[in-house]
Parts: sequence; C-alpha cells; structure tokens
Amino acid sequence: MKKINVLIVDDNVNYCAELKNELDKYELFDVSVCYDGASALNECAKEKPQVMILDLVMPNLDGIEVLNELKERDISVNVIATSLPIGDEFITGALRAGAKYYMTKPLNVGALKNRIMDLFAEKPQRKPIKTDRTLDERLANIFISVGIPAHIKGYQYLREAIKIAIDSPDIINSITKKLYPEVAERFDTTASKVERAIRHAIEVAWNKGKIENINHLFGIKVYNSNEKPTNGEFIALVADKMIVESA
Repeated sequence: MKKINVLIVDDNVNYCAELKNELDKYELFDVSVCYDGASALNECAKEKPQVMILDLVMPNLDGIEVLNELKERDISVNVIATSLPIGDEFITGALRAGAKYYMTKPLNVGALKNRIMDLFAEKPQRKPIKTDRTLDERLANIFISVGIPAHIKGYQYLREAIKIAIDSPDIINSITKKLYPEVAERFDTTASKVERAIRHAIEVAWNKGKIENINHLFGIKVYNSNEKPTNGEFIALVADKMIVESA
C-alpha cells in the first residue's frame, strides 16, 4: 500500500516531533512538519500533501487563515484541524473554511490514524445535500444552536453517529450492537464510552435550556423542558432531517 503524505503544522516543535514519531510507527504515512502557516502554504503548493494536521491557534497566520488561503490559492488538501479546547465559533469557522474534521488536543493518535484512513475509505454513495454548506458544517451549526459544545467528546461521537445513520438509516435499529461499536472503532475507544459521551452531550444541551432552538430547528414542537430524547431518538431525528433535505 502506498503511504499517505501527511503534513503536521504546529508552532510547538516538541509536539510536532512527538506526533511525527507516533504516526511513523504505523508505517502507513510519509510525515513532514512545518512550524508556521506561511511555510505550510508553501509546502502544500510544492509537495502537495494529501493530509494536513493543522493547529488552529498559531502566531502570525492562524489555522483559519491558512484554510482560507488554501481555498484562495485553489490548493486541495484534506485538513484535520486541531487545538486545545477553544470557542465553538472558532471551530465552526474552521469547518466552514474547509476542514474535514476537528479534534481536540491532546490527540489520541489511534483515533487520528483512523480519521486519516477514513478520508480515503470507500464510502456508500449518498445524494448530495442541497446546500452550498458541507454536511459537517450543517451538523456543527445544529449542535451549536442546540447548545452542544464542540470541545466535549460527545460532540465528535454524535456527529459521526449521525453521518453513519445518514449513510445507513437502518443502523438506528441496532444502535447498541452496531452504531456505537462502529463509532468506537473510528475513534479507538469503546462502545460504552461512546454511549455515555453522547448521552452527556444531549444532557448538556437540555441543561442549557435551548429547547425552543431545537423545536425551531425541526419546525415542530418536538420536546419540552421536562422531556429529553434518548441517544437514538436524537440521532434519528437529525439524520432524518438531513436525508429529507437531500431528497
């Protein structure tokens, strides 16, 4: 199998060395490193890496500016944005600017490896969503609207579960036996941790009291403050909305 070209972009020299060393152990990747946004743009134009692991918080040229420049220069690269916990708006900005995934530091290298491999995996054909925005961005906007913060694990697990349910709607009937294990495998964790993290994410939204945002999102009064959906109900509700809008 031909190695995947990966570019790490981060101003922390020690962090870059450690992450490169961990990725090199898989023998799946050809890894290079840049320590600032300007150098990363030059490297992308010259060497054309397939994947960029991009820190969003860097001096001079931050991650979102790098993403915007990539778009402006018509440079194609799969970007996985990373950072220490930061504001949801900043993360949504990165997704809008073209990042394929967002992962919170410290990174689980096994999960990062799975994210990279997912970018090149064969996926079932799906009708495109009728919008200029990407599916990831639409889901990010939904989560922020209902009060699910981007820095918690449940945010990432919930987003992945919904995307799987869009591709395979019947999986919602086997949420414990199939859906949680599939999400867990992609993030190098356990099905029980996925279930708990998604439940926590939904609880956070309900505790913030943004019920009206949720009802407005689906166009009907689905819930009140005294009732909370199960994981499966919420995943199915959002997945169905995405499928209907793509029809």
